[in-house]
Amino acid sequence: MPLQRLAALGLSLPPAPKPIGAYVPAVRSGNLLFLSGQLPLVEGKLPSEYTGRLDVEVDIETGQAAARQATLNALAVIHDTAGLDNVKRVVRLTGHIYSTPEFTQQPKVLNAASELLASVFDDAGVHARLALGSAALPLGACIEIELIVEVAS
Repeated sequence: MPLQRLAALGLSLPPAPKPIGAYVPAVRSGNLLFLSGQLPLVEGKLPSEYTGRLDVEVDIETGQAAARQATLNALAVIHDTAGLDNVKRVVRLTGHIYSTPEFTQQPKVLNAASELLASVFDDAGVHARLALGSAALPLGACIEIELIVEVAS
């Protein structure tokens, strides 16, 4: 069903991104799947429009597009690790938004990821959340997200 909902939105899963460091994309502990941070990579590369600080080099709409792309990458990792059909609930979304100390619209940027998860998983996609401003992110990305999801045993 989640793949059909993605298709209905005109979206498809990209290949799951490969780690860019000494870590694994996800770790399962019991019925919880903890995802490593996901950047808005496209075909393994960070597009230039997704680099820089929000409200300085990157506008809010572009930040929201980056949040959706990072979420698609996270969904690809979930699909490869446990299968999207096995997701029982999105437990928590954390978003790190590269921004200046004066920028306070992190929640607005992260809403794009939250809305996508709710569209894909319906009520099971509604989650707890944390939106943080960050002084810097890997590769200069404007956003990095992490997810915790509950999966079927």
